[in-house]
Amino acid sequence: MPISNAAFVRSTVILLAAGMIALLGIVGTSLWLVSKVQTYFAELVEVREVRSSASDLLSTLKDAETGQRGFVITGEATFRKPYDEALMAVAERQRALEEKSAKFEHYARRSPDIKRLVSEKLVELAETVEAVEQGRTTDAIAQVKTDRGRILMDQLREQLGAIMADADHRLQVGIVDTLWSAGALQWTTVIGAIAIIGVLGGAVLVVAQYTRDIMLARREVETLNATLERRVDERTEELIRANQEVQRFAYIVTHDLRAPLVNIMGFTSELQASLSSIQTYVLADGKPPSADDILEARRAASEDLPEAIGFIRSSTKKMDGLINAILKISRDGRRELKIERVDLKALVEMGAATVNHQVVESDGVVTIGNNLPTVISDRLSLEQVFGNLFDNAIKYQTPGRPLRISVTARNNGRAGSVIEFTDNGRGIAPEDHERVFELFRRSGTQDKPGEGIGLAHVRSLMRNLGGDIVVKSALGEGTTFVLRLPPDLSKVVRSMQA
Repeated sequence: MPISNAAFVRSTVILLAAGMIALLGIVGTSLWLVSKVQTYFAELVEVREVRSSASDLLSTLKDAETGQRGFVITGEATFRKPYDEALMAVAERQRALEEKSAKFEHYARRSPDIKRLVSEKLVELAETVEAVEQGRTTDAIAQVKTDRGRILMDQLREQLGAIMADADHRLQVGIVDTLWSAGALQWTTVIGAIAIIGVLGGAVLVVAQYTRDIMLARREVETLNATLERRVDERTEELIRANQEVQRFAYIVTHDLRAPLVNIMGFTSELQASLSSIQTYVLADGKPPSADDILEARRAASEDLPEAIGFIRSSTKKMDGLINAILKISRDGRRELKIERVDLKALVEMGAATVNHQVVESDGVVTIGNNLPTVISDRLSLEQVFGNLFDNAIKYQTPGRPLRISVTARNNGRAGSVIEFTDNGRGIAPEDHERVFELFRRSGTQDKPGEGIGLAHVRSLMRNLGGDIVVKSALGEGTTFVLRLPPDLSKVVRSMQA
């Protein structure tokens, strides 16, 4: 179905709106996901810094404890150096942990305990180192053996380990969230690309269809323009043909009506002459009529008058028949067509049924094709056409030959349907093929009654229906009448009115 301008505009607007919505959705979702990724990444960095600070503080305390114990056991200064270096770094590590943990409330709550434990640990370390420096190594060793330092270190490990464990969990969750956001962003991009491709594809299809319809319309216009001149020529030929038919009809009417008038005028003179003989006999003014007068009067009364009256009557009867035929064609031409759907197969079957008894009398048969179409036309005109063709086939059948009548059809495209009405009658000579359609004209031996208006009437009816009829025949070989009928008479009528 061709796409209209309104449908094209509507489809374009819908596709543009869909594309805009898809694009805004993609951009909005992408920005949101990027924001989430940035948030996750920033949180991961901060958590990682907290964990690193806790780990560094714990490691520094371990280094200080290791140096302290080595110095207590050996008393050598080389073990004192790691202790001093670790001791100097503890404050910095502790300050860093407090700064990083301040951003997280649950980490910040542990800071006072960690600060206290670190202070106690440093005091414990300092006391043992100072005892060794003062020569009280035994007191220092005894102090170490009290497990005070180990308990403080275990508590520090617990506090800092909890921070690191929680940080590890947060890092894992953050990584999962970040990967999910990255995957969602990827799928959003893919789905958005598919949506945009779909919108573009739809737009391309709409534009392609609209363009195709425009091209088809353009080609149709070009075809119409190309055939316009031919159609004008056809209309001109039809007008010329119609004018020729009018002139021929006028000639026929003038000629055929004039012949009876000439007869009437001639035999009126004959009547007048015969009346003169009778008057001489009847109006003799008392004088006896002569034998010749009596003979002429008797001849006039017995021969001339009856012959003249008979010729006058036959001429007037012929004139009446001609005038009635003309009036019949004229009435049919002026009759308003009743356009309706007509099943030609049913109509032809009905026509065949009316003449079936006459066909059966000659052992004949009527064959009707199954492909006769249904048309929109005037039923009465078509009934008259096929009724006349059936009557002609029966009237002009070949004596002694079983009558065969067939009615078939074929589709002729935009030109409509072609119906062939064929019989095996006596046929029509080639030189009479056009003559049989003329008014008051008949062909062949005139051994059948008729006035020569049947086929003229059929052609007039067919042309009123927007079609035509021609004949294909040869003497002794039967006759085929070819009827061309448009599929829809209403379109023909509208075209003629336009």
